[in-house]
Amino acid sequence: MQTILGMVLRHKKGEPIGVTSVCSAHPLVIEATLRHSIKTGQPLALIEATSNQVNQDGGYTGMVPVDFRDFVHAIAAKVGFPLERLVLGGDHLGPNAWTMLNSSEAMAKAEIMVADYVRAGFRKIHLDCSMSCADDPVPLPEAVIAERAARLCRAAEGAFDGGAGDAPVYVIGTEVPVPGGAAEDLEELAVTAPDAALATIDMHRGLFRESGLENAWDRVIATVVQPGVEFDHDKVVDYRPERARALSEAIETVDRLVFEAHSTDYQTPQALASLVRDHFAILKVGPGVTFALREALWALDAIEAETVAPERRARLRDVSIARMRAEPKNWRKYYHDRGDALTLQLQFSLSDRIRYYWPDPEIAAAQEQLFANLRETPPPLALVSQYLPLAYAAVRSGEQSFDPADLVMAHIAATLDAYHGACHPNG
Repeated sequence: MQTILGMVLRHKKGEPIGVTSVCSAHPLVIEATLRHSIKTGQPLALIEATSNQVNQDGGYTGMVPVDFRDFVHAIAAKVGFPLERLVLGGDHLGPNAWTMLNSSEAMAKAEIMVADYVRAGFRKIHLDCSMSCADDPVPLPEAVIAERAARLCRAAEGAFDGGAGDAPVYVIGTEVPVPGGAAEDLEELAVTAPDAALATIDMHRGLFRESGLENAWDRVIATVVQPGVEFDHDKVVDYRPERARALSEAIETVDRLVFEAHSTDYQTPQALASLVRDHFAILKVGPGVTFALREALWALDAIEAETVAPERRARLRDVSIARMRAEPKNWRKYYHDRGDALTLQLQFSLSDRIRYYWPDPEIAAAQEQLFANLRETPPPLALVSQYLPLAYAAVRSGEQSFDPADLVMAHIAATLDAYHGACHPNG
């Protein structure tokens, strides 16, 4: 944790540096992230799981926290990434997965989840109790949000049994809209008011201290606010520094804290750099990297159609869409079009709800068959250039092979390049 704490301290002293937080449970995304970190010489790789991906009930990945830890550690061992440079984080840890329950039940489950995360070795913990449960008012009062966050922090601290240098660091607050991209169309977002951001910090600070969590408060490194960035199905709200200037200046008065920016997916490299400069020093990306994953897989599907006999084709794209239609629970509340418009949303929405389906056994089997086909019949250079020009550049420079997994990771790495440039502008 000293690396993250040191980064925050350097930023507070005036260095325009930040850290990228990759929030994904897909093995190719995680491997691409670790390989990219090795290539660029980053001091750490921060990989986060969300409360709906990974929890004591399994989440949509089927993994509990210790499973996710072992899963990421195995990938790190495969690529030779040193574990001392790997930080695991928990995103939106709170009652989000159980809001259909009354608050007492939901918070009891959230306490178990947070403790399980800490015991499994997750050391960056985002305490987010902003969502209303079945018996709560909407919206939830700020004081209730902060009191519940302190309660979860107490559970996290109670679960930690290591040395002081390895103690968890915390992030408070939440962004609007809800995690994972907006469900409805966007026009323009309201930037968090500076007074509101400072009040959130003050409210949490007071309740942490009342709860005997002074030591834990000293390890709160960031608060999540809305800097005016978001995306929905087919639009991106770009960062406009002038709209967030007062908010940016407000955090300069707060010792040890920076802002954490969520939903930075699809921002331009220039916008990402401006965010870091303006003290949004922790940049979260999730759908942006899984969207790149899906782009690459669809490109490989197209290459397969050009090079592999029809009876041998995996038809990953067709299998994936069929499984999404057969099991709509993970996209039904987000996608509302019909017919061809729905087909487009299922595949190409920027909110990328297809990411919930990659662990599906039929889809996973189709992906494995696609890769096997392209290993048996390697794609010609011209087709890589046609369908995966970013990976083509990596192949031509000698950085990647023609292996389909390498081509996918090269495409993902192009997204990570923009984040690295923003967080490490001086190299």
